[in-house]
Amino acid sequence: MSLIVQNLSKHYGDVAVFRNVSLQVAPGEFVAIVGESGVGKSTLLNCMAGLDSWDAGSVSLDGVDLGALGDDQRALLRREKIGFVFQAFHVLPHLDVAQNVALPLLLLGQHDAARVQAMLAAVGLAGLGERLPQQLSGGQLQRVAIARALIHRPRLLLADEPTGNLDPTTAARVMDALVAQTREHGAALVLVTHSETAAARADRVLHLSSEGITG
Repeated sequence: MSLIVQNLSKHYGDVAVFRNVSLQVAPGEFVAIVGESGVGKSTLLNCMAGLDSWDAGSVSLDGVDLGALGDDQRALLRREKIGFVFQAFHVLPHLDVAQNVALPLLLLGQHDAARVQAMLAAVGLAGLGERLPQQLSGGQLQRVAIARALIHRPRLLLADEPTGNLDPTTAARVMDALVAQTREHGAALVLVTHSETAAARADRVLHLSSEGITG
């Protein structure tokens, strides 16, 4: 999936979060976006997914202008074509690991237990499908989040500081799983991060500031 952001600007009241951000991500490309705290990296990622609004500019996915879609249409596009990995995991505590990973397939009416088990194995969680989230480490929970984001084979994966809460060894393992799975499925990947180590894995690194983005 190609992603095109043109002259995007976002304000909270009179305060600019970012201005005139333009970038393109090609199908299968891995782009990292870095920048200081408070420059709007997470907000920009949310705009790319149509989860947040913006004041000027446009976001297009495979030629579809997100700004022209209603809330229901955006939700359907996300469900079918986008995966999102949150820094805080956002797994559901009352569901076991396999059920958490299977959620996107259930929403699409495509439940496939064999695919879920294969994805768990691919991210290093084989045999843990029946465990509850509170029985897992932080690194394991992040890999659950990655598996859930990829299980429906999205065309675009958006990852918000996926290693931010992890020790270096666990962070490297999570990045290995993230990169390997997006490469295998041919998904474009946009990662926002403070981590130079994580950003170094990308095909291209862009730097976001309140005045725009440079690469």
